Amino acid sequence: MPKFTREQIIASAKKDNVRYLRLMFTDILGTIKNVEVPISQLEKVLDNKMMFDGSSIEGFVRIEESDMYLYPDFDTWLVFPWGTEQGKVARLICDIYMPDGTPFAGDPRNNLKRALKEMEDLGFTEFNLGPEPEFFLFKLDEKGQPTLKLNDQGGYFDLAPTDLGENCRRDIVLELEALGFEIEASHHEVAPGQHEIDWKYANAVEACDNIQTFKLIVKTVARKHGLHATFMPKPVFGINGSGMHFNMSLFNENGNAFYDKEDERQLSETAYQFIAGLIKHARGYTAVCNPIVNSYKRLVPGYEAPVYIAWSGKNRSPLIRIPESRGMSTRVELRSVDPAANPYLALAALLAAGLDGVKNKLEAPAPINRNIYQMSAEDRYENGILDLPTSLHEALGEFSKDQLLVDALGDHISNNFIESKEIEVMSYIQQVTEWEREQYLNMY
Repeated sequence: MPKFTREQIIASAKKDNVRYLRLMFTDILGTIKNVEVPISQLEKVLDNKMMFDGSSIEGFVRIEESDMYLYPDFDTWLVFPWGTEQGKVARLICDIYMPDGTPFAGDPRNNLKRALKEMEDLGFTEFNLGPEPEFFLFKLDEKGQPTLKLNDQGGYFDLAPTDLGENCRRDIVLELEALGFEIEASHHEVAPGQHEIDWKYANAVEACDNIQTFKLIVKTVARKHGLHATFMPKPVFGINGSGMHFNMSLFNENGNAFYDKEDERQLSETAYQFIAGLIKHARGYTAVCNPIVNSYKRLVPGYEAPVYIAWSGKNRSPLIRIPESRGMSTRVELRSVDPAANPYLALAALLAAGLDGVKNKLEAPAPINRNIYQMSAEDRYENGILDLPTSLHEALGEFSKDQLLVDALGDHISNNFIESKEIEVMSYIQQVTEWEREQYLNMY
């Protein structure tokens, strides 16, 4: 993404006839929020003087502490390609600050920056992320509301006319490229109506900004095609759910810290230690990487989603895979993350887990190069392969017990996250579903 100065932003706003500014940030649950102001407020925005009511945002502050400030990141200046007759809309992604000028502890983006400082203290220069988000396209009804009617019956890498979402997906790619994304792949996924678009990796904060921007663009373009795009992990029973694999790599002054050409797998000691940390804390960070009740409808055997805590360089059934690329492209792929995750919180938790392995020189277990789905429970036990949590309730319990991960998110975010998710679990438990009525109404 391009870098901007204050003067360049002002000039760009004038040149592109920008009339409104979206000051965007992300709440604890991963929802994109924005304060929209007219362009006349641009200089006030750039001076960090734009205030908003933080008490109205989920998990932020109490009403008596409501005044908060939006500090825009100049590097995130972006003019959206669409607009009205009156002019265009631009956005700036903001960090949240308290009135005394200190970073707000409940801001997920600020929290990720805090996690990155620990990484730098260990001698690393960058933590890069290449995400692989999947989504579904559903038809809208005559009132513009989403239905459960899939837009096509296509399969993996299918082409039109089977893949009726191709035009929509192509337009999404064109919009993203116009905004500076370097798209690497775009294709139909395994399930009908399911799609994936991948773009080039970036440093941690920018990569998470890109994920949030990507979601906004996908939903906006889909609407123009009369479709509803959803990042819900498992919207349809009986077919694959949507994941958002995280491809992660640490860099130092010598380059990719995960690469060692002398090793039999060409992985460095740091890479093995990072993998060990991810495995050690896997049950704990699942709540953050798979944060909604529906996430656990995806994490079941039989639909390619990982449910077993192991790693491999050869097969896709374990939690962690090492893609074949080496050199500067050496990376660790975590396959459990889903697109409902708050990317800033997920990446902070995963970085903390991996760095725990590095700091304490943890030893990675032997890779599992067999199909774990075909292994018996006894076989998995003998190979030390544990299961991921099977429900949000179980995952929250594991997260609460993992002090390293609680500290990685900070007390404010951790406490509010747990409280909000416990309410979600209780609300779900109290529901009576159609499946239960079909199973039990006549039987009992």
